[in-house]
Amino acid sequence: MAAVIYGSAGILTLLGLGWTLWHGVHEGGVALAFGGLVAVGELARWGAGGSDREPAPLGAAGALAYALLGEVGGRTTHHGVLQVIAVVVAAALVGAVPHVALGKGPALDHVARRVLTVGFAAACFQPLYNAGKLEEWVGQGPAFAVVIAALLVLTALCDAVLAAAMAHARTLWPFGPLLRDELRAMLGIGSAVCATGAVMALAVAVTGLWALPVFSLPLLLTQLSFGRYAAVRTTYRQTITSLARSTEIAGYTPQGHARRVAGLSRAVGRELGLSEPDLAVLEYAALMHDIGQLSLVDPVPAGATAFLPDAEQRRIALLGGAVVRQTGVKGDVAVVVERQADPYREQPLTARIVRAANAYDEMARGEGPTGPLNALERLRLGTGRDYQPEVVEALARVLARGGHSLPSAG
Repeated sequence: MAAVIYGSAGILTLLGLGWTLWHGVHEGGVALAFGGLVAVGELARWGAGGSDREPAPLGAAGALAYALLGEVGGRTTHHGVLQVIAVVVAAALVGAVPHVALGKGPALDHVARRVLTVGFAAACFQPLYNAGKLEEWVGQGPAFAVVIAALLVLTALCDAVLAAAMAHARTLWPFGPLLRDELRAMLGIGSAVCATGAVMALAVAVTGLWALPVFSLPLLLTQLSFGRYAAVRTTYRQTITSLARSTEIAGYTPQGHARRVAGLSRAVGRELGLSEPDLAVLEYAALMHDIGQLSLVDPVPAGATAFLPDAEQRRIALLGGAVVRQTGVKGDVAVVVERQADPYREQPLTARIVRAANAYDEMARGEGPTGPLNALERLRLGTGRDYQPEVVEALARVLARGGHSLPSAG
């Protein structure tokens, strides 16, 4: 699926650039204005490598506005679908140059999605508008704005499907939950991108190109502010990771244990269809699941709490939850840490996942090539009381696909 998406985007890009070079650019000033807007949006991108679903919302809004542009100051435009693609791609490349020079160029997924979604919007609008069909059907009143809004909704759905399909092809995670997360994300910055794109196209049609800076400034400020928010979120995660390593530094748990449990827990949560907010809570709780051991006078041998009596496991879990609450981490994380040792029928799903992932890592550690299989077998034997069967089977599927480091000896 990913190869089909990349191939389609590549073909459209070549067709757009080739056609535009051969026939020239219609309304060069208009193309330059919108191209400059897209380039500025790319220059101000807040992330790299695909860390956010839309790292350059101003560029995306400008691209959509150009795709849905029919008039400039009351004068009809004559650019077509292929010129829209060519201008957007060329501007995005110009804006990406500084990022590429720093080794932080845009992810291929974002580039392919930008080409296909903008091409989709332009293909739905430009032929009908240039042929006079839209004016014949709906005129230039409120109904025209409704058509623009409907096209943007369809374009957003197209982008969400593409993003989920590429993530599914790359990770083999279930498509349904991935699509749900993409659609949920559209309600945030995605809705701002679509709304700004529509307002830009309609405003330029009436007042001319002077509308671009007026309506792009709020989204640019939002983009810069969201970039700072993303940086704070990254720092927050780094802080939690550092706290989680305290048990390793103190010698209570083996090196890499918290990181492995967090990676497995997040993958199992994905497999079971958890939402992105729940996955974040799950990952943070998995990183800090052993922090209660810092309150012990005598360390547990090799930090293997899965082999302790139930009462001792619950005591350590409660101590860990108390520590997490004192760090200022969200209360949802503390709840998962506190309840990881409860009987699984009384636990929230996130706590069931952490318990199974932790037990697997501890059971498989240092047992050689047969360790992972033996650990899974022991987990399956414990599904009557200690581990939820669905969680164990999801863990088995994640391990079968690979991509997760196995516990080392010691």
